[in-house]
Parts: sequence; C-alpha cells; structure tokens
Amino acid sequence: MTEVDPQAWMSRPFAPSLSRGVADRTEDLRLPFRTRQTWPTAKVLVVDPQGRVGATSRDDVVQLDWLDSSRIGPEVPDEAVLLGEYQGTDYWAVPGQTPELQGLTDDGWAAVGGGLREWGAVLGDLEAGLLTSAVAVLGWHHRSPFCPTCGERSTPTSAGWSRMCPQGHQEFPRTDPAVIMLVHDGADRAVLARQPSWPPHRYSVLAGFTEAGESLEATVRREVAEEVGVVVDEVRYLGSQPWPFPRSLMVGFAARTTPGAPLFPRDGEIEHARWVTREEVRKVLANDGVGEDLMMPPSISIARKMIEAWAAG
Repeated sequence: MTEVDPQAWMSRPFAPSLSRGVADRTEDLRLPFRTRQTWPTAKVLVVDPQGRVGATSRDDVVQLDWLDSSRIGPEVPDEAVLLGEYQGTDYWAVPGQTPELQGLTDDGWAAVGGGLREWGAVLGDLEAGLLTSAVAVLGWHHRSPFCPTCGERSTPTSAGWSRMCPQGHQEFPRTDPAVIMLVHDGADRAVLARQPSWPPHRYSVLAGFTEAGESLEATVRREVAEEVGVVVDEVRYLGSQPWPFPRSLMVGFAARTTPGAPLFPRDGEIEHARWVTREEVRKVLANDGVGEDLMMPPSISIARKMIEAWAAG
C-alpha cells in the first residue's frame, strides 16, 4: 500500500464556488465610447436589494434570466454595472425588483427566484462569477450613496465601478479581507467549531477579519488564539473566495498546532470547538454533509471546499 502524505492536500488547487469567474473584467472595457457601442447587443440581469434574481431551473441546473438590453432602454442606465465581457457579449446588472415567478416555461424549465446562497454552487463558471460581482457592486452602491470625504451625494462612474461626488472625490467598491483557516495537527485530526447562531450541529473552520496594519498570516495566528486558545505555526495559503455578504474576501489558510491541544472556545463567539478525524469527516461528507452530531457548512462556502480537500488528503 502506498503511504499517503496527510499534508499533501495543502498543495492541491481547489476552486471555491464563488471563485470561478471566467468573464473578462479588464478596465478598458468600461470606457464610455465602448459601452455605448456594445450596449445594443448586451445582456442584463435585474438584481433586487436583497441580491435576488430571476432564473429558470430544471433538475440540478440553474440558468439566470438575462434580458436583452433593449428591454432596459436604448442607452446604458446610470445605475448599471458592467460585469464583464465573454465571447463577444457584454454582461450588465441593474438594480430593480425581481418579478414574481411561477410555473413552467414551454420547454419544461421551472421559473424560480433566489440568489447566490441558493445557487452559487450549481451555477456554471460564467454565471457564478457574474452574479457574485453583481451582488457585490450593486450592494456597495446601495449602501454608499454619499461621499465619505465631503458628505455630498455621489453618482456612479466608470460603468458602475466607482462613484464621484460634485467635489471630484472618487470612491471605489470596498472589499474587507478576512482569513478562514483549517487548524490541523499535521496528521489526521483537525479543529472545527460552531457559533451560537448556527443551526444545531453545524460546525466549520475558524475565521476572522484582518485588522488595520495586520498581515493575513498574523490574523490567522491571532484569530486562532482568540477563538480556541491554541498557538499555530506553518501557516500556508490555500486559496480565496469573494463573499459579497456584504463585501468580504475570504482568504483561506491551513495552520498546524500541537496534536490534541486543549481547546478553549471564546465565550460569546464560539459555542463549542472539537477535534475531528479525517474518517469522521469523510463519513459525514458521504452523507451529503449531515451526520448525527456533525453538519458541514454549505457547499457554496470556501469552508466546505477546505474541509473536503483536507478529508480527501
């Protein structure tokens, strides 16, 4: 039997559900003369204030409802955001209300409404990336109507990717870096924890926001010490995923600690923390992520991908 390196999983690439964008997002695509020329053939997605959109579904396949730009108007609306270009077509998003959807289309697709949380893991690479950008940028516009420098109302510019106030102050969409880390013992055990607000028995890896003046690696060490009271080393980068709820970038790491180290959950933040074995996690994953006393995070999250990669190691 070939011996398996228990840490080999850390060198294998994995693609979180919301990191699969394939559209061209080059800044030059947003030049006004170009967007005016390409608008007549563009596709547009209407997104409501809760980040929900219309779609059609059949079996396990979901396709977003893209409208021809002519149904939106003859010119690019001021509030529209250019999400990117793919195979000669521009894709845009506009704020609005998702229509009430029901029944079946002529070819048997069910009309449905929802968003990233429901569909992020089942959308194709193109639509997963486009919807993630739409939710992130339109959400930023909704929350940031005023200039943070002078307080005057600002307006969208650069095809929706910035805002400008009358005083000439330009702002760009905010992204808050956060780390998410799988703490392991270098062999076959890892640490999972749960927050008080989660459904019963749901556990996940640890996570926390990066503070001003702090590196990502330092955040990993600080957050693990704060949340479960252990010291880690060998902090290694795994991958990242945008998480537009409302504006985070989750940066994934693996970090090693002493085997069997006692865990001290942070009061009020971590309800319970536990060591789990690879075999235990594999059994739960084989049952769609649900066990008697252990439930995995949803498949849309980078946390789930990290746990799956570790379990497969």
